[in-house]
Amino acid sequence: MADPTGREAVAAVWRIESARIVGALARYTGDFALAEDLAQEALAEALVSWPRDGVPHKPAGWLLTVGRRRAIDAFRRRSALDDRYASLAQDLGEGGAVTGSAPSDPVREAPDVLWDPDQIDDDVLALMFTSCHPVLSREARVALTLRVVGGLTSDEIARAFLVPTATVQARITRAKKTLGAARVPFRVPPPEERAERLGSVLSVVYLIFTEGSSASSGRELIRFDLAGEAQRLARILSRLMPDEPEVHGLLALLELTAARFPARTGPDGRPVLLEHQDRTRWDRAAIRRGRAALARAERAGRGLGAYGLQAAIAECHAVAASVDATDWERVVLIYEALGRLAPSPVVDLNRAVAVSMARGPAAALPIVDGLADAGQLAGSHLLPNVRGELLARLGRTDEARAELRRAAELCGNESERTVLERRLAELG
Repeated sequence: MADPTGREAVAAVWRIESARIVGALARYTGDFALAEDLAQEALAEALVSWPRDGVPHKPAGWLLTVGRRRAIDAFRRRSALDDRYASLAQDLGEGGAVTGSAPSDPVREAPDVLWDPDQIDDDVLALMFTSCHPVLSREARVALTLRVVGGLTSDEIARAFLVPTATVQARITRAKKTLGAARVPFRVPPPEERAERLGSVLSVVYLIFTEGSSASSGRELIRFDLAGEAQRLARILSRLMPDEPEVHGLLALLELTAARFPARTGPDGRPVLLEHQDRTRWDRAAIRRGRAALARAERAGRGLGAYGLQAAIAECHAVAASVDATDWERVVLIYEALGRLAPSPVVDLNRAVAVSMARGPAAALPIVDGLADAGQLAGSHLLPNVRGELLARLGRTDEARAELRRAAELCGNESERTVLERRLAELG
C-alpha cells in the first residue's frame, strides 16, 4: 500500500538537501545545467518510489545516487567510452553493475554517500556564485537561486513573485543556457574575482528578502516564506564565508528587519506604522541574532559596508523603547555615510525621514523636493508618500492631500494603499 507520507518526506529532504545534491552533481559532471536537470529527475523518481517503497535510510544519498546514475546514462548516450563516463562509473560503484534505474529497494540497497563537510561547503558556495553570475539578468539570478539553492519549485517561485509559472520556467531555462553559452565554470571564483561576484550574490539575497518583507504588489504586505528563504540563504552564506564582514552585515540587516514582522500588521492584516507598533511583539531572539551578526561584521576591522550600515540603522530602531526614544541623529549620520558609500535616491529619501524626526519637517522637505525636481523615483509611491507626510506636519494640508492621493494611485500593494487612503481620510 502506498505511503502518503513519502511525498512529505521527499519535500522535506529536498528543501534541506537540494543545494548539496545539485552542487555535488555539478562538480561530478562539470555541467551546471545538466546537474540541475539530473537533480530534478531524481526528485521526480523519489516522488514515485518513496510513497510506494518507503523512505530510504539515507534519503539524500538515495537522491544523489539516482542523479549520478542518470549522469552516467547521459554521458553514455553522448559517448560510450567517454573518459568522463569511465571516471563517473568508477566513482559511483563499489563492484555493482551500473544501471539506468534507481535501486529496486531504496531502503536496503541505496549505497552510503559520504558527505565531506569541506566539499559540501565548496559545492554550495560554488552553486550560489554560479546561479548569481553577473552574466545573468537580475530576474534570472533570483529565479535560478531560489530554484537550485533554495529548492523551491517553479510554482512556488511564481506564486512568490506573482508571475506565471511559465515565465519562471522560461527564466530558469534561459539562465542555464546562458551559463552554458558563456562557459561559466562551476567553481568558487578565485580571490581576485570573489569580491565583485560576492556583491552579486548578496544583491540577489537582498532582493529576495526585500520582495518578501514589503511586497511590491498583491494583497499581503509581507510574504513570510520568501523573506524566510532569504534569511536561510544569508545564514548559509555566513557559514560558508565567515571572514567576509559584509556577509554578516547582510545577515544582521535581515534578522533585525524580520524581528519587526510580528508587529507590522494588525489583527485585520493591515499595516501598522512604526510609531504605532507594539514593540513587545518584536522578535527578541531575532534581534539578538542580528546584533551578534552586526558585531561580527564590525570585528573584522574593515569598516561596515552598505548592508552593515543599513543593519546599524535597524539596530538603532531595535534597541529604542519608542520612536521618540530613537537616536535619530545617529540614524541621520549613518544614512549620510550610506549615501556616500552606496548613493541612491531611496537612501536620500530615508535620510530625509530621519532628518524630519531629528530636526523637524522643515529641515527635511528640501531634500525631498530636490529628489522630486531631479525626477528621482518618479514612478514610485514612496516619494509622494514621504512628501505628503512632511507637508501635513507643516500644516500644508491641501498639498499633503494631493501628494498622498498620488501615492495611493502609484502604490501596487493593496495593504499599503489602504493605509494611504486611511491617512487621506484623516486629512479630509
